[in-house]
Amino acid sequence: MLKASGDASPFAGLRAAERVIVALDCGADEALTLARSLKGAATWMKVGMTLYYAQGPSIVAALKDEGFKVFLDLKFHDIPHQVEGAAAAAASSGADMLTMHALGGPDMMRAAVRGAGAAATQKGSPMPVTLGITVLTSMDEATLAAVGIAAPLAEEVLMLARDAQEAGLSGVVASPQEAAILREQLGACAYIVTPGVRPAGAALGDQSRVATPAAALAAGASHVVIGRPITQAADPALAFAAIVADMEK
Repeated sequence: MLKASGDASPFAGLRAAERVIVALDCGADEALTLARSLKGAATWMKVGMTLYYAQGPSIVAALKDEGFKVFLDLKFHDIPHQVEGAAAAAASSGADMLTMHALGGPDMMRAAVRGAGAAATQKGSPMPVTLGITVLTSMDEATLAAVGIAAPLAEEVLMLARDAQEAGLSGVVASPQEAAILREQLGACAYIVTPGVRPAGAALGDQSRVATPAAALAAGASHVVIGRPITQAADPALAFAAIVADMEK
């Protein structure tokens, strides 16, 4: 659960490399090759829809066997009963972190916590980190307005984060541009995971609200998600090391 703002941060003692989540948005063979090239350096790998829908739970097991923590980013959004079952299945697969759209509402998010918790207890493993997605980093206020959300983007993020907190989630996913206000609202112990992170000079791709990795951490992010600047680099291990060195400055 998200903790009160007066609690000490559990993230302060982590090395920079432990706060980078490498997004493996590719096929299984390439994903495992990339992961193995980062073995001993990276801690977290992200498995999204593209990879998971092709491979299923076996890709989570393969990455766990290689010694990585797995962020299973399937963005659950359905009726509470379905999401409870999906979260249970994700936890049973060995996922260390999972996501759901906070727009699904508090009842749906509470169901996810129940499902993940029950599966973790049955498996005898730690409860996975549960994250509510606020507003996707590819969206801006014009995109929100086009789908009928009139609130300013930052207000929408904060409202959804409050719902996630009340539902008992571990934290949220949001752009680095909202990390500071979220840290103030959610307290020191909340996970604030930020996609839309790009090293200086990197292409933005389909991201709208971005920051550098160092800036994201300085703003209050607990973890940063980085994909193409690492996975599409000529030397992914060298790219990862350069990003970590910049964060450690």
